[in-house]
Amino acid sequence: MSFKFVKQLPSPDEIKAQAPVSEELKQIKAKRDKMICDVITGASDKFLVIVGPCSADNEDSVCDYTNRLAKIQNKVEDRLVLVPRIYTNKPRTTGEGYKGMLHQPDPEAKPDVLAGILAIRHMHIRSLQETGLSSADEMLYPDNYHYLSDLLSYVAIGARSVENQEHRLMVSGLDVPVGMKNPTSGDFSVMLNSVVAAQQGHDFISRGWEVKTEGNPLTHTILRGAVNKHGNTLPNYHYEDLQLLLEMYNDRDLENPAVIIDANHANSGKKYEQQVRIIKEVLHSRLVSRDIRHLVKGVMLESYLVSGCQKIGPDHIYGKSITDPCLGWEETEKLLYTIAELC
Repeated sequence: MSFKFVKQLPSPDEIKAQAPVSEELKQIKAKRDKMICDVITGASDKFLVIVGPCSADNEDSVCDYTNRLAKIQNKVEDRLVLVPRIYTNKPRTTGEGYKGMLHQPDPEAKPDVLAGILAIRHMHIRSLQETGLSSADEMLYPDNYHYLSDLLSYVAIGARSVENQEHRLMVSGLDVPVGMKNPTSGDFSVMLNSVVAAQQGHDFISRGWEVKTEGNPLTHTILRGAVNKHGNTLPNYHYEDLQLLLEMYNDRDLENPAVIIDANHANSGKKYEQQVRIIKEVLHSRLVSRDIRHLVKGVMLESYLVSGCQKIGPDHIYGKSITDPCLGWEETEKLLYTIAELC
């Protein structure tokens, strides 16, 4: 048998005891949770912007980024809720390449899962402590969510995970907003089926326990574009796509209909500069239709300190993505102020 058990990892409770969250930070996160939830439910007409690096590869540069973001949040707090993307694990299409800080706290070193778990927890805590902005992460591995459950205010389920039963069931037990991305095929029905499943209660096995959930009414959709059988990207952020999604929502009995538009990935064809144009078009669609305005609750934006991307190596540029290319800080700052003006 080639499946080798290397070592048993500490439980989430043990990890949380090693890297605890203070009472002050718990209160800050609770306020942020409500602020973000209110946008999803419609209790607030503010606009969500989930923004940050494709992959959070370095604590110092990530916290540098989130500190800059916090200064903008103070200026646009009447219009926007900024949620830092601190994505600590990275899905790989072929299984090759950097898989995120969870596995490799040092991108140039061999994987060290225990060190990675502690590293991502420390990074999320430091960012929250320095900025007051609780963050978003992707749930790539459902069982690992518990290591960060007291720190995250938003969770995303990726295009390759959205059809997975374990992800859907786990989301049903979360008490924060969770966005289900459309699959790479672009099928809206698959995405909405995931929302239906996650908004219901379930009984299932998790971390060796029988668990029972009550359903997560804050589960919603994320449009990230599609890829056809020839490998060509197909955007789905246009007015007609939003209208179709609205009609499909109306055909289902779902709580809190909402969508976040991912401006990168297949929507931009990974041409990161196009995110600016795409977001402006989405905001225009919200102005044209009141129904679409109520449906589109925010956008996702991949952004870092330095534009573009780089390979892992000795000539590392501080604050430049080592995975997908990202918008640079200057362009991001300008775009955030533009979003605030147009919302």
